[in-house]
Amino acid sequence: MLPTEISTKKVKELLDAQDDLLLLDCRRDDEHAICQIDGAVLIPMDELPTRIGELDAAREKLLVVYCHHGMRSLRVVNWLRQQGFDKSQSMSGGIHAWSEEIDPSVPTY
Repeated sequence: MLPTEISTKKVKELLDAQDDLLLLDCRRDDEHAICQIDGAVLIPMDELPTRIGELDAAREKLLVVYCHHGMRSLRVVNWLRQQGFDKSQSMSGGIHAWSEEIDPSVPTY
């Protein structure tokens, strides 16, 4: 099984290589309005149980989940794995680390 977490640098490499992955933003709508990563799908953590069907097409893909700092996304990944999404990983440090390490044009909050 894959490690529970994945680094921002590895996520960037996968995105640049156009690997078959889904980037899932599990933050709230108000947080998403401040900043986001292009191409990510927004499903807030508290809506995920009722919207999980939206992820069925990605069940066999790598599913990278991120939040603000990486704590909520880790919880989401643990839950997703219980639902059969074995290839889900949490992006360490969340969008804050993405801004600091990968893309400084992404605002921090």
